[in-house]
Amino acid sequence: MDKLTKSPRLNTLLNQMGIFSPYDVINRLPRKYEDFSYTRERNLSDKERVVLLGKVISLPKLVPTKGPKLITFDFLTRERNYFKVIFFNQSYLEKTLKIDETYSLVGTFNLKRNEINGQRIYKGEIPKEESLKPVYVLPSSYPHHLYSGLVKRCLKKLEGKIFSLVPYFYLNKYRLINKEVALNWTHQPRDKKEIHQALRHLKYEEALLFSLKNQMIREDNKSLKKVKKEPIDFEMSAPFVDSLPFKLTEDQKQVSREIIEDMNQSSLMYRLLQGDVGTGKTIVSFIALYANYLRGDQGALMAPTDALARQHYANALKIFKNTKIKIALLLGSTSPATKKQIKEDLIDGYLDIVIGTHSLFTKDTSYSSLGLVIIDEQHRFGVNQRIALASKGDHADLLMMSATPIPRSLALTIFGDLDISTLYSFPHKKRDVVTRIFSSESDKIFGAVDYALKNDKQVYVIAPLIDFSEDGRFSTEQLYEKFAVKYPNKVAMLHGKMKQDEKEEILKNFYEGNVKILVSTQVVEVGIDVKNANTMIIYDATHFGLASLHQLRGRIGRDGSKSYCLLITDDENAKKLNILTKSEDGFKIAEEDMRQRGPGELSGIRQSGIPDFSYLNIIDDYKIFVVAREDAKEILNNRDNKNYQWIIKRVNYLISDEKVKKA
Repeated sequence: MDKLTKSPRLNTLLNQMGIFSPYDVINRLPRKYEDFSYTRERNLSDKERVVLLGKVISLPKLVPTKGPKLITFDFLTRERNYFKVIFFNQSYLEKTLKIDETYSLVGTFNLKRNEINGQRIYKGEIPKEESLKPVYVLPSSYPHHLYSGLVKRCLKKLEGKIFSLVPYFYLNKYRLINKEVALNWTHQPRDKKEIHQALRHLKYEEALLFSLKNQMIREDNKSLKKVKKEPIDFEMSAPFVDSLPFKLTEDQKQVSREIIEDMNQSSLMYRLLQGDVGTGKTIVSFIALYANYLRGDQGALMAPTDALARQHYANALKIFKNTKIKIALLLGSTSPATKKQIKEDLIDGYLDIVIGTHSLFTKDTSYSSLGLVIIDEQHRFGVNQRIALASKGDHADLLMMSATPIPRSLALTIFGDLDISTLYSFPHKKRDVVTRIFSSESDKIFGAVDYALKNDKQVYVIAPLIDFSEDGRFSTEQLYEKFAVKYPNKVAMLHGKMKQDEKEEILKNFYEGNVKILVSTQVVEVGIDVKNANTMIIYDATHFGLASLHQLRGRIGRDGSKSYCLLITDDENAKKLNILTKSEDGFKIAEEDMRQRGPGELSGIRQSGIPDFSYLNIIDDYKIFVVAREDAKEILNNRDNKNYQWIIKRVNYLISDEKVKKA
């Protein structure tokens, strides 16, 4: 494979971004566009962003200060207006700017002082056709101008080699421009109309391919038949449900019926169970496992972390204690002797339910009669892992659970290959969590910790990183030192690089109350149920997605007491966090999270469970999804039409290629 650049360092950065070919480069669209059209200078408003054309009319001076370095100079615009200009921490301008030369100045206008706080300055006039400059999401160590140059070279290299997959009929129907032109216009637009027209093609093509893929997978799923089994009578599970230490909500009853009815069908169940934190998804999954036991089949419940698997195992032992169901816990850290025994018991049919992590679908793990697979926090597993576990049985039913809920209409579009059940109501009253935003220097932080400890409560402190970062973000190691000095013998640290036995010991001590303050990364987002914890402090909160912040917040207030979540940030872009201070509705928060994220930023496997699109924004482009979904149905209903066979062949290839890669 040809290297994209002559720099090994830049090639490594590109590969880390998932970019390996010229096609990958041009398919990674700008995150946004900066408009460098010149500002009309009459009646400028305070703090207005301005782009001015003019001349430097005084020598730049370096102003000595204790804080940031300041460069100042006078600027005369082409409209004959004078402004004093200030640049922070760009001392090189003192040597590079020349008097009486023409520059394009970008900055913010200060009305009171009639000065410009400079952001950037370019030599000469910006041509009108280059006034919209694309901004790409890049690592801080990848210079933006070098990536822009790479994009131009790749577009040139692929000239005449870019083709659309959209059938000709739909290109005409929606008046879509040529795809090669579309990609050129997105990276090198002359005006906003070109961006709009280009994105119409790219977004529609992506939505159509996605919709076809979903519907074809769904057809395949429905075509698979189970070995004929005795039907499950929902009423037979009534004694078990009545024995539970709490009453089910109407939502839980309805969803349990939907699942059991699905399990009674001759075709396989592929169902997503979604609901906000605390709506009771786990107990519904246990009812499904019990129903599966009634028909004489084994059940497997897979969790993404040891901690969550252990929690499910402990809960299952309590819930099933008055039944004859035999349960085992199978983890990567399980001793070889115990693993061997559990695997033998699964093959012999002695075990009814096994709970664990990835160990459940290793090649040497077999089942005598696997009838139901349940995957918790499904977005943390790849499609290959889901398929690998489900295929352990003779066409086992598959139930996936997600605590990142999205509106049902949207879920039906995005998860078109699945049936969907949603829990809306809470078994107990909603948690009382007060959420506020503070700067990292606020004395409210230690005040909140003091208040929690005074009331014999426990505290989470969350950081985005494990160790020191040059970009200024907080790390667990840094915060551990900070809090351990203030609260000696009360603080522990937890992160993913620790050995499993270390993590288990720390969590055990936190569960038992021996550790009062747990400084951790995002690993506590799921599977940690410490009812005595009522305070959470999240540093660099803007570096987390809103849905993840909501999940983290769900770790506190689990005993019903009033709790406090402090979102710590020094980022000017803190406004995006405001929804968390106003709402505890997981549906609204997940929707806003998707709205704020650009295409290619959803990180579907890692965070949200939502597919990661290159061009589409799930919320803003919802209507495109709806249109594409109907067109996909029409194409599949007329699959003998020669004009549609190419795109169907391509989607079949994508599906089979995905299975091969993930098998």
